[in-house]
Amino acid sequence: MNRISGIVIDCANPAELATFYQKALGGDISGDDPGFATLSGGPVGLSFQRVPGYQPPAWPHGTKQVHLDLAVDNLDTAVKELLALGATRPAEQPGGDDWVVLRDPEGHLFCVMEG
Repeated sequence: MNRISGIVIDCANPAELATFYQKALGGDISGDDPGFATLSGGPVGLSFQRVPGYQPPAWPHGTKQVHLDLAVDNLDTAVKELLALGATRPAEQPGGDDWVVLRDPEGHLFCVMEG
């Protein structure tokens, strides 16, 4: 059977973005290539690759390309912790009380929800 072994996220600084997600999700960072870092330890590996001239996704009035959904025990607590790690909260919040949209330090969108 085929399966997804990992997700690769384009960015400007792979090491810094891998560190943000490690603090948010746990796991181990590997790789000594300055253009690529991998976070392992979850159900799917996350990798981060440097792209010259990287531009974050435009949202809400553009394309967001892809986003991650994070399941948490307590929405308010998790959002506060993620903001303290360097995430930002865009003004557009379509989830009401069900989920919160955040941006990682390089502008990638992700949603946080209880579950």
